[in-house]
Amino acid sequence: MLQHIFSHTPLYVWAILGFLVYRGVLASRAREVSLRKLCIIPLVMLALSLSGVHGSFGLAGIASFAWGAGALAGAALAWSLTRTDTIVAIPARASVQRPGSWVPLMLMMSIFCMKYAVAVTLAIAPTYAHATGFIVPVCLAYGCFSGIFLGGLLRTVAVYRQARQAHMTSGPQGAAV
Repeated sequence: MLQHIFSHTPLYVWAILGFLVYRGVLASRAREVSLRKLCIIPLVMLALSLSGVHGSFGLAGIASFAWGAGALAGAALAWSLTRTDTIVAIPARASVQRPGSWVPLMLMMSIFCMKYAVAVTLAIAPTYAHATGFIVPVCLAYGCFSGIFLGGLLRTVAVYRQARQAHMTSGPQGAAV
């Protein structure tokens, strides 16, 4: 059965998996990253999450409500748990220095595996697409994962904006202008 499932998986799915693994391994190392590049993974995860909800359940009704509740909870969690003392803003280059972490890879693989498992489940048992007991936890999880990425991004951007503001108000010697 697994061989049948894997052999019917479109090639683009494996390309997405490869991209996510690559980005997750990059995130495991401390590095300087531009704010623009910092947005890539949260936006990709948002797109995967919403496409999973839309493709499986539609964006109306309980599915979108559960996704939104999960996203808010995930964003609040990430905002509160993101350590701001490990983020170094570099306003002169519009970038930040981030510590390495395996957490983004784990989260990306969680979303990917969940999206894959939901697709397989619905292919085997299509009636689950209308079962509230299936829709709500799936959409909550999709939303929570996306919210974690977005909350971490927002926290990092807040640290950057604060440092940029301090940089703009200080002169070359650090004195106020």
